[in-house]
Amino acid sequence: MDHTSIITQVSNPKEEEIISLNQEKASQSNSSLKKQRNRGIFSTFLCCFRNYNVEPPAANTNTSSLPPPVEENGSPPKCDQVQVIPVPSPPAKYLLPEMIISDYGKKCVVIDLDETLVHSSFKPINNADFIVPVEIDGIVHQVYVLKRPHVDEFLQKMGELFECVLFTASLAKYADPVADLLDQWGVFRARLFRESCVFHRGNYVKDLSRLGRKLSNVIIVDNSPASYIFHPENAVPVQSWFDDMNDTELLDLLPFFEGLSKEEEVYGVLQNLRSR
Repeated sequence: MDHTSIITQVSNPKEEEIISLNQEKASQSNSSLKKQRNRGIFSTFLCCFRNYNVEPPAANTNTSSLPPPVEENGSPPKCDQVQVIPVPSPPAKYLLPEMIISDYGKKCVVIDLDETLVHSSFKPINNADFIVPVEIDGIVHQVYVLKRPHVDEFLQKMGELFECVLFTASLAKYADPVADLLDQWGVFRARLFRESCVFHRGNYVKDLSRLGRKLSNVIIVDNSPASYIFHPENAVPVQSWFDDMNDTELLDLLPFFEGLSKEEEVYGVLQNLRSR
């Protein structure tokens, strides 16, 4: 994992920070302990999935509730390589409001934020597109945000073709102001944050059955297979993006989405995508 990234996986932030601090007290100096604690505070604030190995751990009622160690960044496995996890029953109240009249007949596209549309860091970035002040424990920190190349064109076109929903595992106090700056056209009909995820075996999962949309007309665009382990057949995987300004993935996806918007349902097309 890039140590400059502020987007890290957290399952039980308070418990993880306490365990980490106790370990540091036994082996490190006071200065190292302070540095570790600061990282723990940031980790409780933002979240993205770095553990691309999403196979459930062996059952053991005596083990800790903490997730397995976070792995280094790498290319996520293809969607058909992700184990399908049984989906919990849909809730009585869905996450999305009723579809507006102008979106009738459109499919719903759920779009991730971090490492899919943008990359954010607490470390200063000279060419940052946005600098977002965020308060953590009474202290205001500056978050430096880079936009993925062609993200503006991508969002505008997706807004024409689909009912678009932002769904991130990050906290709203960070993601909401970033979305305000990113989405100048009102593309996102709704914004869903960490509290709308299902915490399942160490991951914040985006359960598409809770949206209130017909699943055969739902697509999720995300860099992390762990976020869609309940519905891998609905996913369009993308590579994680950090700072490559020559990246063209969002632009390259537009012809595919134009074709997908005209299909009766998404499963056949997405199955062909996974088999490539």
